[in-house]
Amino acid sequence: MADEGDDVTPPPTSDAIDGGAFGKSLSESHGSVPVPRGGFWRKLMAFIGPGYLVAVGYMDPGNWATDLAGGSAFGYTLLAVVLLSSLMAILLQTLSARLGIAAGLDLAQACRQRYSRPVTIVLWLLCELAIIACDLAEVLGTAIALKLLFGLPLLAGVLITSLDVMLLLALQRFGFRKLEAFVATLLIVIAACFAYELWLARPDWGAVAGGFVPTGQIVTNPAMLYIAIGILGATVMPHNLYLHSSVVQTRAFDHRDKKGAMRFATIDTVIALGFALLINAAILILAAATFHVAGRTDVADIEDAHRLLSPMLGAGAASVVFALALLASGQNSTITGTLAGQIVMEGFLHVRLPMWLRRAVTRALAIVPAALVIGLSGEGATTNLLVLSQVVLSLQLPFAVIPLVAFTADKKLMGEFASPVALRVAAWVVAAVIVGLNVKLLIGIAFG
Repeated sequence: MADEGDDVTPPPTSDAIDGGAFGKSLSESHGSVPVPRGGFWRKLMAFIGPGYLVAVGYMDPGNWATDLAGGSAFGYTLLAVVLLSSLMAILLQTLSARLGIAAGLDLAQACRQRYSRPVTIVLWLLCELAIIACDLAEVLGTAIALKLLFGLPLLAGVLITSLDVMLLLALQRFGFRKLEAFVATLLIVIAACFAYELWLARPDWGAVAGGFVPTGQIVTNPAMLYIAIGILGATVMPHNLYLHSSVVQTRAFDHRDKKGAMRFATIDTVIALGFALLINAAILILAAATFHVAGRTDVADIEDAHRLLSPMLGAGAASVVFALALLASGQNSTITGTLAGQIVMEGFLHVRLPMWLRRAVTRALAIVPAALVIGLSGEGATTNLLVLSQVVLSLQLPFAVIPLVAFTADKKLMGEFASPVALRVAAWVVAAVIVGLNVKLLIGIAFG
């Protein structure tokens, strides 16, 4: 028990926050980050962290590919789409944080509580498939970065990624706050890399500002619309919605002040995803300022971008810095993907596996198909694998977004913190747009 003079909020003890019969979400880290009792800035700093774990999902190789393609083909025009997609992501991730704080359940636990056993099993299988697909993209992104930095064959790079489970296990031993700090450090590395690239590229900042204003051409130009749909379709990673609703519960906040906790969690989300917006915009701006202005409108492949950056920017370090940012992105995604996998399995099935076993199984299911395809079809098949991973994520998206929006509008579950009418309407509109665009993207892929 905490003394009256203690400066941090004691861990909550109500049944609501441990999920009742469902157990605590991410139990080894639940309520492990103390929150000071007084002072706005001290409380805010205690809540800063979960948003950055989520932001990682918006910088994966799938996002890199669409941003590179959009910038090289159409200049700065699609920056408006990057901005719109980020605003939609902020709304949905804010709902995810609200669910975790108000209901004391992560999204997987809420599904298990509200749906029948057969429906729960189906949702779990679909989510596991999405996590494997996401891990496949991370494997390929890391392998490509190792190839670009050290000249390793892609197959060797894919096999080396099996060792990163040791990195996560080492970080977990130092506590959840240290894990967040490591992720934030890698995000800073990525930001610094792109700041350097933009300094070399010297974009037209007036044109950049104009790119954030939507134009009718985005809808009327079929090629532009297709890439825009790709950017929007890759906006929300399904596993991020499960992840965020859980990691906000690592804060030992006073559960008599859930409103305050939501306010700080929302600030954390907006800042972190605003940071992700800057990174994605930077990738597109770099492609526009380097490739599009030079007439190279066909650069959509990560390896092509790496090969062309140094000669076109006139700096030998440009390509190396680009690959370093890609490596940092891959490692960050590995950490959050593993946490999401643990949350999903425990939440849907109430089954807990040791972290090393969970990571080993997930990574094996990603490495085996990647290694087989590269071994049989060559390194040129990586782009098709990346596309496949995005297709699988798109298929899973409705099964995460729709329950989230429904649960956060449910007064029986959320009590006084159920989404107000305006937020509810906005959430359903965003869900409809994202699901609709993903369906359109899938149809486009299916029919070439």
